Amino acid sequence: MAHNGVWDLIKLPNSCKPVGCKWVFKTKRNAKGNIERFKARLVAKGFTQKEGIDYKDTFSPVSKKDSLRIIMALVAHLDLELHQMDVKTAFLNGNLDEDIYMEQPEGFAKKGNEHLVCKLKKSIYGLKQASRQWYIKFNNTITSFGFKDNIVDQCIYLKVSGSKFIFLILYVDDILLASSDLGLLRETKEYISKNFHMVDMGEANYVIGIEIFRIDLEEC
Repeated sequence: MAHNGVWDLIKLPNSCKPVGCKWVFKTKRNAKGNIERFKARLVAKGFTQKEGIDYKDTFSPVSKKDSLRIIMALVAHLDLELHQMDVKTAFLNGNLDEDIYMEQPEGFAKKGNEHLVCKLKKSIYGLKQASRQWYIKFNNTITSFGFKDNIVDQCIYLKVSGSKFIFLILYVDDILLASSDLGLLRETKEYISKNFHMVDMGEANYVIGIEIFRIDLEEC
């Protein structure tokens, strides 16, 4: 939270009501069902938000499964490099357009300032507009690097550099990169990592519930 500058502690303005929050604990597992890590996430109680006051637009595009299948077919047919990255606390990167106040998280209220509230500067998990604000932030960042989104699926991006090209698939906080050139792939990874807190997972082997195998038919 501190790294992303998510909020400022201030006195609650008159006539304003703060949004509540809670801690959510999850266990992340890999393709084989083994535990990778335990996660604790602070989530806003978005159900208390009022439309037109605390939020306006909430729609955020999500990559279609059919689009992923098409990209996977291209990876196989053209023998593209396929890598995966994970955005850590993705929603905390989104900027808020509205003034939203939240209670201090349980167990982490600042000593001596328990009466203050958090004025949110970034979107936080649980807010109605969180997903949309993250998408807007990512879209602006990646298109400024030469990527163009797809008319049919706005979460599929393509960048062409001479004879080299790279596809980028965004699925909430998971990113797939399919490229004809390792140099372009590394360059893209470095750019994304400079702008967001990323985990480079290397060659993709498990994506949105799909396990990926690469087989060299010449060796069969």
